[in-house]
Amino acid sequence: MKSGTQIQYTAGSLAKAAGVNIQTVRFYDREGILGPHGRTEAGYRIYNQEGLKQLKFIQEAKGLGFTLAEIKELLGLRVRSVQCCDRIRKKTEQKLVDIQVKIRQLQRLERTLKKLVQNCNDRIVSEQCPILARMEG
Repeated sequence: MKSGTQIQYTAGSLAKAAGVNIQTVRFYDREGILGPHGRTEAGYRIYNQEGLKQLKFIQEAKGLGFTLAEIKELLGLRVRSVQCCDRIRKKTEQKLVDIQVKIRQLQRLERTLKKLVQNCNDRIVSEQCPILARMEG
């Protein structure tokens, strides 16, 4: 939908343009991290080009592992990005540390699961499953 030179989107057309489900747009709207530009006479939410940009930003930040609360804060900083670059960098550095911790945890989990599978493969036929035995006790 066009208004002058400004492209406007309904929730459905915004979702389609960003490659997300309409429920995603509605959810972000309810969470207060994506707001409509206005409303039609019939009461439908209308989003502009900035809304599309914001939705794509949310999706990208989510893909980088940021939580919705962190994304909401980043969006607030994005508006004042010139003054807030250091804060955004620090938040991103912290997110990197968080992800590195998760990677180490997942690697430990992987080693444990591999060992359990190997124990199962190596076992002498018995009635007790080594994997269940490990989990039980």
